[in-house]
Amino acid sequence: MVVTAHPDDVDFGAAGTVAGWVKAGIQVAYCICTSGDAGGFDDTPRAQMGPLREAEQRTAAAELGVEDVTFLGHPDGRLVPSIELRRDISREIRRFRPQRVLTQSPEIWWRRIGASHPDHRATGEAALAAVYPDARNPFAHPELLAADGLDAWTVHEMWLMAAPDERVNHAVDITDTFDRKLAALRAHVSQTAQLGDLDARLRPWHTYWARKFGFPEGRLAEAFQVVSVG
Repeated sequence: MVVTAHPDDVDFGAAGTVAGWVKAGIQVAYCICTSGDAGGFDDTPRAQMGPLREAEQRTAAAELGVEDVTFLGHPDGRLVPSIELRRDISREIRRFRPQRVLTQSPEIWWRRIGASHPDHRATGEAALAAVYPDARNPFAHPELLAADGLDAWTVHEMWLMAAPDERVNHAVDITDTFDRKLAALRAHVSQTAQLGDLDARLRPWHTYWARKFGFPEGRLAEAFQVVSVG
């Protein structure tokens, strides 16, 4: 399961990895905390932005083969790691019952501060709390069992996007899925149309991670902090 703050976060941070998982037969679901209604770069009416970005994210997910996409509807730009957000993420974890949760780092990445949007960090902190201890604790959020019939579920591993450099300990070769990543990002027209050549913009970054982890020349990689939850 992928838990992010906004539509497009997963595609910038991990679409190549997700595409590889789906290609390998792994079932993937998205849990997106907001509808991205505070985003965009044009004069699209605010009331239309949230539904537009939800539709873009569903299209982007389909490019990777992901069909299960849930939007929690929390306020864009005002996320905090509240009990309510923890509960809502826990609900999705108990529903989908993943072995792994990929989310955003709750820490600040000082070298690339744009990746550490406050909503991203709040999502990472809430997702971490949802994984441990909330989703696995049968006595946490009792309404999830009483009202929704969702039993406790234990996630064993977390992958964190945009973690500080010293925390990054794993890289995934995305050379063969880079085209799927670009296709997913281009589906986010409201966010990427003004960025120009996405290939030229992203390829150096993924080349950097591939070289850092000793991949052969010409390969591309996405990098993560992988945490065993136990």
